[in-house]
Amino acid sequence: MRIRILLLAGTLVMGTALAQEPQGLQPLPEIPPPPGMPDTTLEPQVTITTRGADTVEEYRIRGRLYAVKVTPPHGKPYYLVDIRGDGQMVRHDDLSPNFMVPMWLIFSF
Repeated sequence: MRIRILLLAGTLVMGTALAQEPQGLQPLPEIPPPPGMPDTTLEPQVTITTRGADTVEEYRIRGRLYAVKVTPPHGKPYYLVDIRGDGQMVRHDDLSPNFMVPMWLIFSF
């Protein structure tokens, strides 16, 4: 019986000691972003305008125009895409499997 009372008293004392917060705590600094986060400047900037009855969406990355989507009031939209990066736009009626995705040279030897 005495052992139970001693265990109960010890548990109460330990519980109150653990419940108290230490003095002089400082807030943690802000967590930096993890490495490898995508660059927000690479997100496309889309400008939507109307030219006559057509709706024109211009897609730019870092200020450079790389694609234009033209939606006429009647008919299917078509795309003007800068495939080579030289400013010459090529018309695509839809984004079919023949659509060329951006490709970069990563390594050569």
